[in-house]
Amino acid sequence: MDIERRNNVTVTGNPRGRAVVLAHGFGCDQNMWRLTVPALAEDYRVVLFDYVGAGRSDLSAFSESRYASLDGYARDVVEVCEALDLRDAVFVGHSVSAMIGVLAAGTAPERIGALVMVAPSPRYIDDASYRGGFSAEDIDELLESLESNYLGWSAAMAPVIMGNADRPELGEELTNSFCATDPDMARVFARTTFLSDSRDDLKAVTVPTLILECTQDVIAPREVGAFVHQMIAGSELVTLDATGHCPHLSAPEATNGAITDFLARLR
Repeated sequence: MDIERRNNVTVTGNPRGRAVVLAHGFGCDQNMWRLTVPALAEDYRVVLFDYVGAGRSDLSAFSESRYASLDGYARDVVEVCEALDLRDAVFVGHSVSAMIGVLAAGTAPERIGALVMVAPSPRYIDDASYRGGFSAEDIDELLESLESNYLGWSAAMAPVIMGNADRPELGEELTNSFCATDPDMARVFARTTFLSDSRDDLKAVTVPTLILECTQDVIAPREVGAFVHQMIAGSELVTLDATGHCPHLSAPEATNGAITDFLARLR
């Protein structure tokens, strides 16, 4: 299979620089990184891609059984890295992709040498000793609404996820991104995302890791960032002066500054 075509891989930036792989979250595609790429392109080889089922990926390659777990998406990442023969790349994952990056780094440690986790959440559902931000009933209701009326759910939820009431155009962009995703494939990714529990996987992370959280994020509250930081030994936690779950769009300068500072220290 042509992995680069399957995942709509785009490579730009400095061909001699360290590879930085940018991975989008649920309901999005690689276009969501358009404000980050210019900050990296001069010094780094920037790799973008779409998960199967998103953006301009090859939809015929979608398999519900494969993508019913985060491991299937992690296989996408590893196969993209193998196709490009990436070594010691920095993986920048937004939202659920942060956990996908953890799994990919564990599977292919020679391919991924550092992690940047943008608004990560290893589990969205609360339990007795952990606050993920949602009750089990909340998630059941969310998934039921998504499965019964995906377009309506997208229009209602995207502005909440983006969380910038003073910039409605950002919510509209996320709504359009959600609506452009095949509903059946989005349902699979949504269940995989919101029912996942990657907390134990964090203990195995040994590569340099930057965690970026926002001051207000209804999807990944700050307790989640603190938990991820606590679980990954030697990790760095930065709280961005940003509202919502997509700081690379709502606060690109702060987000890009934190990422490039981290990359410079790795050098």
